[in-house]
Amino acid sequence: MKNIRMKVARVERDLSQEQLAEAVGVTRQTIGMIEAGKFNPSLQLCINICRALGKTLDDLFWEEAFFEE
Repeated sequence: MKNIRMKVARVERDLSQEQLAEAVGVTRQTIGMIEAGKFNPSLQLCINICRALGKTLDDLFWEEAFFEE
C-alpha cells in the first residue's frame, strides 16, 4: 500500500526525498520505497520521519482500513 500521506507531508514541507533521507539517516531509495509501499520501515525510522515532517505516527502510518467495518 502506497504511503501517500507521507509523500504529501514531505511535499508540504518542501523537502525532496533526498533531503528527508538525509534528515533521518537513510538513503533516498529507502524513502522512495516507503512512499511506494515496497518497504516497511522500523518503528524508529517511522518516528524519525514523523519528527522530520512534524507529524504523528497516526498522521503518517496508521492504516484505518484495517479497523473499518
